[in-house]
Amino acid sequence: MPNVKKILEQKDSTIISVRSTDNIEKVLILMRDHRVRAILVVDDQNLVGIVSQGDCAIKVLLKHSNPKDVLVSEIMTANPLTVTPDNTLDECMAIMIHKHIRHLPVLIDRKITGVISIGDIVKDIIESQGSQIKFLENYIKGVRMA
Repeated sequence: MPNVKKILEQKDSTIISVRSTDNIEKVLILMRDHRVRAILVVDDQNLVGIVSQGDCAIKVLLKHSNPKDVLVSEIMTANPLTVTPDNTLDECMAIMIHKHIRHLPVLIDRKITGVISIGDIVKDIIESQGSQIKFLENYIKGVRMA
């Protein structure tokens, strides 16, 4: 069973984060520039929250608030659920489905090592199924694999 570590090894290791005292405009700029849909909130090297694209849209933009005037601390999800590199992708998927979330910060001894998204998991599933299909096609055709 694939685990989080496998996914993180394939991703850029850059941790994109803001402070809880930053404004939402900074979050939106980082999301745009890095093409991500969630940003970790880190104060004094400690994960204190996460803010998603949906949080920004629903809690700020739909209320016609100015993103420059709204602090991250006002809309972030505090104390987000986290996983470790040893968690399986099935465990992550179960958490995401049951908690209706799309991103899970990955921690080792309270240190942030990355973020896993539902997209990462789906990509892994698709790649795995492609490999299985190729194997079965070769088996059916009688192609010997070295």
